[in-house]
Amino acid sequence: MTIELKAGTLSDFFVSAKETAKEIDEGIKISPKNIIWVAPSDLMAILKPERTRLVQYLRGRKKVIYSELLSAMQRTPISLNNDLKLLAKYQLVNIFKEPNPGHGVHKVIESTFGDEKIEFKAVI
Repeated sequence: MTIELKAGTLSDFFVSAKETAKEIDEGIKISPKNIIWVAPSDLMAILKPERTRLVQYLRGRKKVIYSELLSAMQRTPISLNNDLKLLAKYQLVNIFKEPNPGHGVHKVIESTFGDEKIEFKAVI
């Protein structure tokens, strides 16, 4: 199964939802869809080289500790936080704190897409 990121507005989402509802009403068997509607400006932001490199790094990793990710990506904390905030906005990652026995807590980044294929679609 793939995850689709589609550029569009709220009205585009409702058009898609109506089409799915119509298929259900007609008794047509529908397949599960993993579609995330993204604002066109955010779609362009997600496609920036450093963010795509981050997504590729997270692919196949269940959880990554923030400090390890920071070191692996060789990024500043501000730039990495901005990237993670955008990915979290569209539920591509979960960010949470986890106890670090004897050392307080650490921030953990969990990818929600696993090793799934991500497709970007934009209509201009």
